[in-house]
Amino acid sequence: MTQDILSLLQNLHPYDVLPQATRATIARTVERVSVPRDGFVYAHGEQLEGLYIILDGQIAVKDRLNAPISLLGRENSFGERGLLKDGIAVTSAIATVDSALICLPAHLFHTLNSQFPAFKRFFDRTRSDSQNDGAKAFDLTSVRVESLMVAPPLTCRATDSVTHAAQMMRDKRISCLCVTDADTLTGIVTLRDISNKVVADGLALDTPVAQVMTHSPRTLPPSAIGSDVLHLMMEYRLGHLPIVSGNDLVGIVTQTDLTKFQASNTAGFVGEAARATSIDALAAITKRIPNLLAQLVAAGNRHDVVTRMITDIADVVTRRLLAMAEDEFGPPPVRYLWLACGSQGRQEQTGVSDQDNCLILDDDVDERGLAYFQRFAQFVCDGLNACGYVYCPGDMMATTPRWCQPVSVWREYFQHWIAAPSKEAQMLASVMFDLRPIGGDMSLFDGLQQDTLKAASSNSIFTAHMASNALTHATPLGMLRGFATIRSGEHRNTIDMKLNGVVPVVDLGRMYALQGQLSVANTRARVEAAISTAFVSESGGRDLLDAYDLVAQTRLEHQANQIKRGTPPDNFLAPDQLSGFERSHLRDAFVVIKTMQSALMQGRGVMS
Repeated sequence: MTQDILSLLQNLHPYDVLPQATRATIARTVERVSVPRDGFVYAHGEQLEGLYIILDGQIAVKDRLNAPISLLGRENSFGERGLLKDGIAVTSAIATVDSALICLPAHLFHTLNSQFPAFKRFFDRTRSDSQNDGAKAFDLTSVRVESLMVAPPLTCRATDSVTHAAQMMRDKRISCLCVTDADTLTGIVTLRDISNKVVADGLALDTPVAQVMTHSPRTLPPSAIGSDVLHLMMEYRLGHLPIVSGNDLVGIVTQTDLTKFQASNTAGFVGEAARATSIDALAAITKRIPNLLAQLVAAGNRHDVVTRMITDIADVVTRRLLAMAEDEFGPPPVRYLWLACGSQGRQEQTGVSDQDNCLILDDDVDERGLAYFQRFAQFVCDGLNACGYVYCPGDMMATTPRWCQPVSVWREYFQHWIAAPSKEAQMLASVMFDLRPIGGDMSLFDGLQQDTLKAASSNSIFTAHMASNALTHATPLGMLRGFATIRSGEHRNTIDMKLNGVVPVVDLGRMYALQGQLSVANTRARVEAAISTAFVSESGGRDLLDAYDLVAQTRLEHQANQIKRGTPPDNFLAPDQLSGFERSHLRDAFVVIKTMQSALMQGRGVMS
């Protein structure tokens, strides 16, 4: 079990920023806890044994009045609020299904909290983020109506016949129509109105809608919050609530919308994906991810929380496809390890993500084994593509024979890239330094990463080339406090918030990890680890984190707004969509990033 726990901690923040020896101590010290369905992990007011991490299952956290706060799934932790207070549980934790947990003893939690600043910052932030990010994400008190409503709603006129209204609802598979005069709401008609007032009373089919509709229905403005909708619906037994701005109809919220919102949590996605029996079933689940992303952003979650949740779903989908591939082709002939690189490897997936992956095989693999894994990889990559994680345009996938090789060949790859840092070697090394194991035998990765980091950091020529390569992505700073936008093509007058916004910080984080021999892959965790190990100055590192948070959050909010409008999300933001205040702060963030790039270019790190 110790090795399994160690593998988990290596890829779980904030444990991934701790020294390897410390993680090994944690893995030996934690206790495994099994909790049956409806069983208590602890109750409010009890002495806490430690911090709990979910290995499998689902835990409901409730307040002292038994009101639900959050629903947590695999790799989520809980109990820190009580530990950081006085060791007494301030909530109750109950298993909703049979669950497996590990418990990090309270004394060790406090030791880590006092010795490692990055570890402490993580739990301080978790505690301050409205109790719990998982609860915040799906709390109707924290989401505005404009992110719940369907816009624009379908409408009809008061003079239309009930037959016409019924046909519209049937064809669009909806349960109501808003009745308008121009853009002004005058009423609402539902399927129940037609059933109870037309069919039941035997009215003529050409009866005008005005005769059966609800006149001057209750409404809310877009600035209302989700709980306002819920309370109004419960008080007046409403199933549909129009949303108006001034006199204009702008949207509608139904009971179904509320149900979907509250059901759209990552634990639910993970559970469904883990139980899916076909690729079509997985694709039906991942199709809902854009709406999940929009809801997570609307609820005020930080970019790193949202992207981690989105990536967690991709990880489970990938592991489910690996299991399906084994069912399809039989047991693997040798040990294998499936790894992700790119945004999935860094746990930074957004609404726009292709797939980047590879396979590491046991050195005992023969030609027949290689043929097996080629079919295996094709099945998994085809499945990922069907689920919306489109094929990598650069063929950085396990289907490419080059990226499906024994572990000894992978060691040769890294040795060659470090010894002869050509342009291609720099590019490949940049991608492969973001590797993160997803499924298979984790021991195949043991030693490979640490040996590679050690060799790379000690080769000054290689690190110089990598630093130069990391500076190829410029921030979009223009003259006279403006932005350097794209000048031509379909994205004219926009900023590429990925290539010129997020990627420069990703490159800096990778260089810090390389030079400091840091094993973490997540960009924010890399910068935090660089600060905690004094590789980067506290002031410079904190400024970079703040700048990165603003750029990444702006990018994510841009994508969420596109999803709400029903358009495919992308990375191209027009600065004129932002307020003057937002543009000013975004430009300041780019100035910070450029300053840190300059420090790296001058070989000073950011210690001066």
